[in-house]
Amino acid sequence: MSDLAGTAPDLAEVASAYDDAADRYIDLFGSIDRAGEDDRAVVGAWAADLTGPVLDAGSGPGHWSGFLQERGIAVEGVDATPRFVAHALEAHPGIPFRLGDLRELEPEPGSLGGVLAWFSLIHTAPHLVPGVLRRLARGLRPGGTMLIGFFAGDRIEPFDHRVVTAWAWPVSDLSAALVDAGLEVEAAREWRTPNGRRNAAVRASRVA
Repeated sequence: MSDLAGTAPDLAEVASAYDDAADRYIDLFGSIDRAGEDDRAVVGAWAADLTGPVLDAGSGPGHWSGFLQERGIAVEGVDATPRFVAHALEAHPGIPFRLGDLRELEPEPGSLGGVLAWFSLIHTAPHLVPGVLRRLARGLRPGGTMLIGFFAGDRIEPFDHRVVTAWAWPVSDLSAALVDAGLEVEAAREWRTPNGRRNAAVRASRVA
């Protein structure tokens, strides 16, 4: 994976690209009503079992944080794009949102019932993903769960995302990275979107 690291955008590039595309992105995806049916089903099923505070890592315009809050779940959103954070604070009063780099997030150990990273690691260089997952996993208390949404592929490889370069992962590779982070994979699912793209989600928990 390290041979491909140089093709990955850095944080400043990702944040700038999303800032430039923020208005269109919010219009297309900033409401939970515009989320795909499969996405809502997967996140909703995960949320039904949550028992503690959640970190929405890479919260974008805040729609998934709002989705969780409506289900009575305490949630905090963190995102690297200033315009997303500003929109989220306005659109979802009562939820704390802040600027931050999810690649460097280190939640207090054992403080979280859940971590959501819904298509927010897709721009992260693959060689950095295991470290990100380890740090986020340490924030989970026993029984806490992490849900990762991502683009699926037959191999770990970059592709031309509409905003900035993104990465696709085989479900087996992302699952293995979660296991290496100290979690136990509970479920994995892959589905195709109306435009034929392969989406996937993996849910994993901290046993002890």
